[in-house]
Amino acid sequence: MNTLKPSHALLIVVAAIWGFAFVAQTTGMEHLGPHSFNAARFLLGAVSLVPLWLILGKHKQVLNKDLFIGGVIAGTVMFAGFSFQQIGLQYTTAGNAGFITGMYIVMVPIAGIALGHATNMKTWSGVLLTVAGLFALSVSDDLTVNKGDMLELIGALFWTAHVLILGWLCRKVDAISLSIVQFLVATVLATIAMLIFEEPVLAQFELALLPLLYAGVASSGIAFTLQIIAQRQVEPSVTALILSTEAVFAVIGGWLLLNEQLTTNQLTGCGLMLLGMLISQWPQRKPKATIEQSAI
Repeated sequence: MNTLKPSHALLIVVAAIWGFAFVAQTTGMEHLGPHSFNAARFLLGAVSLVPLWLILGKHKQVLNKDLFIGGVIAGTVMFAGFSFQQIGLQYTTAGNAGFITGMYIVMVPIAGIALGHATNMKTWSGVLLTVAGLFALSVSDDLTVNKGDMLELIGALFWTAHVLILGWLCRKVDAISLSIVQFLVATVLATIAMLIFEEPVLAQFELALLPLLYAGVASSGIAFTLQIIAQRQVEPSVTALILSTEAVFAVIGGWLLLNEQLTTNQLTGCGLMLLGMLISQWPQRKPKATIEQSAI
């Protein structure tokens, strides 16, 4: 077990980087519109992965049709997910956005049912707790839903689709090459949206440089590299469990850096959603006989 601890620590670092990215996204929009911010971060994300792509020799692999078609599909869905997330951040807190986005962790197994994947009571328990938490987090006393939270929820649906698409593509193409292609596709789409809906100038990008570098380089290139290193020694279910704490770091980041305050209802909602995420991803204990056989 001791050999796994460094890998667990790396995954916690990844979750923290992703969680604090919600702060960078919020502060970046003090100077840029959502599509302008996304266009720049997507381009930085693609560029930040190129060194890893070269170091691991992925550039020597033959490029195929699956990579380009898959990259277009994944990039389009990712563009939609980030668009709803970024626009929603204009009307809600970084903490709320982090927790609602994290709902994809329980949405994925539910969506998998339609694809013939098996599920269990653990997943359904997690779903019920997460839905209850979402209600406490987002629904006001007059039973209306915050506009920003609704946009984040729509974004979470796209993140669910994105995870399922990547799960299907990862068996066909190289993950790093796919990430670069999808970032480039998303860059093109976000740039088109930027030119249609916004009128940014160079000075605005300069003012938002630090948030852009964090969102584009740290939460893409650096976090992606650390995740690859760590996942070599950690089971997928444990990986998902640790990465679900991204939502907690989003709240911590909003509280520390943006002075965001949570009401009692919101704290209760966050707690229920986190509990639901953890339960849905908690690894099952292997039978003793199986453990003994694997050790032989």
